Amino acid sequence: MRFRSTRGSQQRLGFSEALWRGLAEDGGLYVPETWPLFSVSDFDGAESLAEVGERLLAPFVEGDPLATQIGAIVREAFNFSAPLRQVRGTADDEILTALELSNGPTAAFKDFGARFLAACFQRIRKPDAAPVNILVATSGDTGGAVAAAFHGRSGMAVTVLFPKGLVSPTQQHQLTCWGDNVRAFAVRGTFDECQRLVKEAFGDAALRQHQQLSSANSINLGRLLPQAVYYAATSLAWYRKRDRPLSFIIPSGNLGNAVACLWARQLGLPIGHVVLAHNANRTVPDFLSQGEWLPRASIATLASAMDVGNPSNMERMRDLFPDHVRLCDVVSAISVEDSAIRHRIREDRARFGEVWCPHTAVAAEVWATMSAERRRAEAWCLVSTASPAKFPEVVEPLIEGRVSVPETLARLFDRPSVFEEIDASLEMLKVGLKSR
Repeated sequence: MRFRSTRGSQQRLGFSEALWRGLAEDGGLYVPETWPLFSVSDFDGAESLAEVGERLLAPFVEGDPLATQIGAIVREAFNFSAPLRQVRGTADDEILTALELSNGPTAAFKDFGARFLAACFQRIRKPDAAPVNILVATSGDTGGAVAAAFHGRSGMAVTVLFPKGLVSPTQQHQLTCWGDNVRAFAVRGTFDECQRLVKEAFGDAALRQHQQLSSANSINLGRLLPQAVYYAATSLAWYRKRDRPLSFIIPSGNLGNAVACLWARQLGLPIGHVVLAHNANRTVPDFLSQGEWLPRASIATLASAMDVGNPSNMERMRDLFPDHVRLCDVVSAISVEDSAIRHRIREDRARFGEVWCPHTAVAAEVWATMSAERRRAEAWCLVSTASPAKFPEVVEPLIEGRVSVPETLARLFDRPSVFEEIDASLEMLKVGLKSR
């Protein structure tokens, strides 16, 4: 298996090298050169995430140094569950489930890709090689997951860039409490500017000569492919019981989670329609409805991890579906305002006994505002991306109660928070990196 750039470069890389480089030489994102096609029966006997993952990812690592280790990698990375459960209280003729992706160390779906990538990097890097610096821009959850996954690993450093004042206090603590080989910068700007800085750093020849850089954002192939595993495992389990595909409503920002679902669908897994649930950042919904790609500055919302105005993974989505009509046959997108997020958190606590994080509440609002006919026509799954305990400042006043805190999160609050502030300029970032 070889991987190519979304921007047309003739360069073709194997799995390990594509992961290590992060971004293609022409600035594009790596995608598979060819797509294997699976049938449901190819996964007979595979029940757990690790078992499904080993079979799903085998073609992508074929011929690569990691091919013989992919089983060990997925077992190390996926050592927690992603249960699918029925949402209580829904009508008998409306099937609604929730896919819980918050059981990892940092209580968000980013743990799956971050832990997989770290396990791969640990095996790819030669013991006598120069240290590698993992650059990651985060709108809230990615940085914490990457920091947790790489913390304490020899020969690897992590540099986290987050937008100052635009992540929740709980998220900020998760980004800044690690120390050791993890360093955090609060950027005076938006997430889009943090993401721009990462891409500019990769494009700076002098900086790359001084430091070995790689990326752990969802621009990295090694973040998306493992996320396709939980969509594969979930859709398989559903199909085996119900003999029908499962459609997903996915809280969406930089589109990595959405593209992972579409990749699983492309591989032949029984996945129906994919609905992208966006907050007030309307770039993607407007593109799907109007056909013109118009990135814009991001808007701060209650669902802060989705505050993205120029999502980089749209390159991968458009590469997979170059025909806009075909894209819209499979994917739709809806934008939800903060007032509706608040309403949905209150309403679903009262109606279903559910406590959603603000991002999952965006998906829940999209389902609630669908027509009854559409809700009945398909089996729908809300992708629950994070624990509400990461957003107590938003959730607790709305439910008029306390949110229980997972033990993994509680332990992090005992660690001190340390970070530096920088302007959103490459020169400031370079000074910070060189001072390490």
